[in-house]
Amino acid sequence: MKSVTTSAFWKRYHALPEDVQQRADRAYELWQINPQAHGLYFKRVGAQRPIYSVRIDRGYRALGILEGEAILWFWIGPHDEYMRLLKHL
Repeated sequence: MKSVTTSAFWKRYHALPEDVQQRADRAYELWQINPQAHGLYFKRVGAQRPIYSVRIDRGYRALGILEGEAILWFWIGPHDEYMRLLKHL
C-alpha cells in the first residue's frame, strides 16, 4: 500500500515532541513493511468514508483516508483529540 501525506499532516507532525516524532517514524517504517503488524492497530474508523487509524504509541494516533491504492495521511496527534475527531467521521 502506498502512503501520501498532506501539508496539514506535516504541520502537526513538526509540532509534536521530538520523541513522539521518532516513534511516529518507527511506526511508519513498520507500517510500510506490514500495515497489519501487531501494535499498529491499523483499522478502518470511518463509517461513511474509508478513514483509517494507526497507533503511534499509547498516546498518539494518525489518520488517513484510503484513495485508490494509497492512504492519504491527513492528521496526527494526541489520543484525546483523536477520540474527539472520531465522533465526526
